[in-house]
Amino acid sequence: MFSFLIKRILSGALIVVLVSLLVFTLFWYGPKSPALELCRRDTNNRCTPEKLVQFEENLGYNNPMLSEYGTWAKGLVSDRTITIGTASYECPAPCLGLSYRDRSLVTDQLKQKFPVTLSIAVGASALYLLIGVTVGVLAARKRGTVSDKVLVASTLVFSSIPYYLVALISFLVLTLSTSIFPDVRYVPLFENPAAWFSGLLLVWLVMGLYGATSYTRYSRGSMVEALSEDYVRTAKAKGLKTRKVVIRHALRSAMVPVITIFGLDVAFLLSGTVFTEKIFSLEGIGKWGIDAVYISDLPVVQATTLVLAVSVVVMNIIVDIFYSWLDPRVRLS
Repeated sequence: MFSFLIKRILSGALIVVLVSLLVFTLFWYGPKSPALELCRRDTNNRCTPEKLVQFEENLGYNNPMLSEYGTWAKGLVSDRTITIGTASYECPAPCLGLSYRDRSLVTDQLKQKFPVTLSIAVGASALYLLIGVTVGVLAARKRGTVSDKVLVASTLVFSSIPYYLVALISFLVLTLSTSIFPDVRYVPLFENPAAWFSGLLLVWLVMGLYGATSYTRYSRGSMVEALSEDYVRTAKAKGLKTRKVVIRHALRSAMVPVITIFGLDVAFLLSGTVFTEKIFSLEGIGKWGIDAVYISDLPVVQATTLVLAVSVVVMNIIVDIFYSWLDPRVRLS
């Protein structure tokens, strides 16, 4: 187990480096210069060629790309001084740079916005599993019956509607029109737990119910296959109760492929729920990252990409560990 974790951590670190380097390269050689956008903001859209050259020099765009990437990466472990125009800013480690939009530290913004996305991801992913797996198991046990067909058909119909449309209609009807959920907002958990729960409840329900449709189909398919295995038939032949056979034997095996998909879904939720944050006006890292792309705010885009890469790597390691616990036939080495 220890050697497996070391190998996965090292390979994961390499993936994070390659992803961050790719994003840095795309912006460096992209058609739109981040220095130009910054120059326009600082000079009230009167960016002269001389001013643009000054900003490019400050941001390091006259230096080799790998050298500037190394400077950015070094800032993750040591303090940096960043110069923009005629002003200098101290950036303590871990330094993710300075936002071109408002000159604020990207690390500070990330600390403010990540809890919003984390709260959304935790609530929505919990409903994914709770509703999706429960309905999927029930459908598998009633395989071929009318209730099974109705459950499967309803999930297909619901999931065929684009998510952004479901979220938008829910917001318009349940918040603006009927005020059933009038107070959709983020409140820090430890500041006011009740307001945190009520403010995100509609968001969790919309994302959870929509995402649960996929998990219902995954769970049903895996459960049908698990119930036909020899060890399940043997358990039934020994006289074990049906509930015990389904939960302890079949469900545990059926959860292996479901956990794989769930781990990736959680990773992408942690990287930013763009549509959700846009529609419900929640200031998470998804909305923050998309807004940064439009204005070529490289430090912010780099930070959100780093969160995505780390989330995917960590969740993959956790999923592999869960494999060995859920299915004794899987061994980590």
